[in-house]
Amino acid sequence: MRSISVPRFTVFSEAHALRNAFFLFVITTLFYAVGAMLRLVQELSLFWPLNAVMAAIFARYVWLNRWHYYAICYGAMLLFDVMTTQWGLASLVINASNMVFIVMVAQLVMRDKRQAGTEPGPMNALRLFYYCLISAVFCALLGALGSEGIDRQSFMPLFADWFSEQFSTGVLILPCVMTMTLPHEIPRIRWNLLLPALTLVLSVVAAIAVGGAGSLAFPLPALIWCAIRYPLPVTCALTLVTGASEIILVANSIINLAVSGPLQTPQLFSTRLGIATLAISPVIVATSVAAINNLIRQVSLRADFDFLTRVYSRSGLYEALKNQSGSAGQHLTVMLLDIDFFKSVNDNYGHECGDYVLAAFARQVHDAVGDEGLVARMGGEEFVIAARTDNPLNGFHLAEKIRLRIESYVFQWRQQPLRVTVSIGTGNGTQGDRAVIDVFNELLVEADEYLYRAKKAGRNKTCARHLAEEGVLNSVAS
Repeated sequence: MRSISVPRFTVFSEAHALRNAFFLFVITTLFYAVGAMLRLVQELSLFWPLNAVMAAIFARYVWLNRWHYYAICYGAMLLFDVMTTQWGLASLVINASNMVFIVMVAQLVMRDKRQAGTEPGPMNALRLFYYCLISAVFCALLGALGSEGIDRQSFMPLFADWFSEQFSTGVLILPCVMTMTLPHEIPRIRWNLLLPALTLVLSVVAAIAVGGAGSLAFPLPALIWCAIRYPLPVTCALTLVTGASEIILVANSIINLAVSGPLQTPQLFSTRLGIATLAISPVIVATSVAAINNLIRQVSLRADFDFLTRVYSRSGLYEALKNQSGSAGQHLTVMLLDIDFFKSVNDNYGHECGDYVLAAFARQVHDAVGDEGLVARMGGEEFVIAARTDNPLNGFHLAEKIRLRIESYVFQWRQQPLRVTVSIGTGNGTQGDRAVIDVFNELLVEADEYLYRAKKAGRNKTCARHLAEEGVLNSVAS
């Protein structure tokens, strides 16, 4: 099945104030009606999505945070109450408490965005948790005061009802609305991708069939599986649907939490399953984290090593040098190697042959250096070696060992012998009280200068400062 293109449509736009006002009024009225339909006893709602939805909209679209847009939202609430309830003045207080939650969450989220200097987008989930908690407290204080006039309950039960409802719906809805995006196209359905979602549905069905307090935890492993397999917006949406469904199912006794005895078989059965569900969830998360860490190690390995030649990359060499310790009197030799006339290899034999020569050359250099130093590819046909040596002469002898090994080695390309040579420039110095990286960078400049001299002297040479000072510009080619 081919993917289906989805036309792009934007509900809110900074340049269209009237359209923004219209959609704010429509969305407020729509979700107010949804909450009113879920009222338990014609007073307070079982599940009130409006506040969280509107808070997410105002937080997501910064330019909607104007007093007139807030007024439209508040006015739509009052108008709905006038048409559907007899609350009178109590409606002013109750809907003001709704606005407290909306405004507080939106302002807290926007404060974070201003501090981070980022565009509107998904927020850190932990911060949303705290923002919902703080906003729900203030919303519940005002809402409980206003509800006393329409409900015979005392302040504390009303406060607990308001707080728990606002906090739970905020945590469920805010991440979903703030990360929601419309796809550019609907991809073809692959049944293996539906397995986490189907497992989630089955877990809710199992919760209904088993009942008991432990059944509420049944969907947790399936939600974690969804989080691993699906994008963040999809996971947030599934979490919202699952959480809202469980609240409604419990309120209507479809999921039965009632307990007639402390250790009756059905209750113990549900408790055991719930504990097992909770216990396996950290294992799923730990397994996923281990897989992610393994992937990170593989990516790091690819960054630290050159894929073609299997020696260090430049960044990998720097990381390796950072991890090395040395004494103040430790001598360091840096060698810069350049394969002579490498372009002709590519021109005459092709780039595939060139890649083979680079890989074989790196193996020969690595074997020649052994444990005496680190080999890295700087780019193209240029390589660098950082070796711990006793003195400049030992460094020169190691460079000559490499040069002679390459000169005598026969590269076999499709049963055809091929020879190359290498020019080497070296830099020598002691570490002193400086970092190894600083010494390396200084000696690399020196090695580059003497590599130029080796090429100018006819290539297939090793050139070093200490030899030049003694009147010997370069080694004699064999």
